[in-house]
Amino acid sequence: MKPPPLPEETLRRVLRASKINGWSVLVISLPGALISGLLGDFSGAFVGLIVAYGGWTEVSGHNQVRRGDADGMQRLVRAQWIVLGAVLVYCVTRIASFDADTALSSLTPGLRSELASSGVDVEAIMPMVRLFFYFTYGIAAFLTLIYQGGMARYYRRREPVVRQALADRLRPVVPPAAPSRSAPEDLVT
Repeated sequence: MKPPPLPEETLRRVLRASKINGWSVLVISLPGALISGLLGDFSGAFVGLIVAYGGWTEVSGHNQVRRGDADGMQRLVRAQWIVLGAVLVYCVTRIASFDADTALSSLTPGLRSELASSGVDVEAIMPMVRLFFYFTYGIAAFLTLIYQGGMARYYRRREPVVRQALADRLRPVVPPAAPSRSAPEDLVT
């Protein structure tokens, strides 16, 4: 059985994970919020900004831990809950707001004529469209719950070890005592 990693190694892993995860959330959510806003989806833009705030919270928690402040671990956990909450609320509101008439009205005339020429009755495929809509947002909610919840648990479970690693960095290192230089005749009894 492999022994658990040393506190310093756990600290390095947490710092690496928080840096990658925090910046990934920022890099994905900020452009998404901007595009949503430009397209007139202000609720999507608002959710994107909340998710970006979660990413910023994780990056700032990372920086706090990197500077030696173990309280940054709580910020890393909080960041996961911010992202998780925003995405879950968004997915649930989208699922609850499905409207078949809106879906039909969003079809372009070209797509509508393509479907008609292919013999597809638009009204007949609406149950499949609804199912796909629910499935897409349901999967997004589920994956976010698993990933962000897992990251929150990851950070929470490593907090004591990270605190130990940061405390160990503050302790002065005492050099080992030099071997005594005794004469060979002193060793004879």
